[in-house]
Amino acid sequence: ERFWMKVSGGDVDTCWTWTAAIAPDGYGRFWDGRQMAMAHRIAFELMQAPIPEGLVLDHLCRTAACVNPWHLEPVTHRVNVARGHFPNSAKTTCPQGHFYGDTNTYVSPHGRRNCRTCKRRSDARLYAASKHTTEEKQS
Repeated sequence: ERFWMKVSGGDVDTCWTWTAAIAPDGYGRFWDGRQMAMAHRIAFELMQAPIPEGLVLDHLCRTAACVNPWHLEPVTHRVNVARGHFPNSAKTTCPQGHFYGDTNTYVSPHGRRNCRTCKRRSDARLYAASKHTTEEKQS
C-alpha cells in the first residue's frame, strides 16, 4: 500500500510514474523495509512474477521512472543494452579510427566495447616500458 501511494498513473497502456525518490540515473528508489530497491523491479514482482535469475528489466517505454509492469520485459543485460539508446552504441570506430567489428572488438566485464588493436598497442608499450625499467635496475 505504501508503495502504490508513490505511483501516478494506472491504465495498462500509459506510464506509471514513480513520484518519490529518483536516483541520478532516473530510476525510482523505494525503501522496502530492509534496503533501497529499484521501484520498477518491485512493481514487476508485485504485479507480474519474480524476475528470472540473470535477467534485468527492459523499459519498453524507454522511461526510467516508469513502474508500469506491462512496460517492462525481463531480458539479458546484453539485450537490454542493445535495445537502449546510447550515443556510443552508434559509433562504428574507436577514438583512434579502428573499425568496431567482430574480430577487432571485445566487451569488458562492465559491458563496454574495446578495440583489440588499441589494446595490443597499449600492451606492447607497457611491456616495452617495463622491460626498459627492468634493464635499468639491472645495470
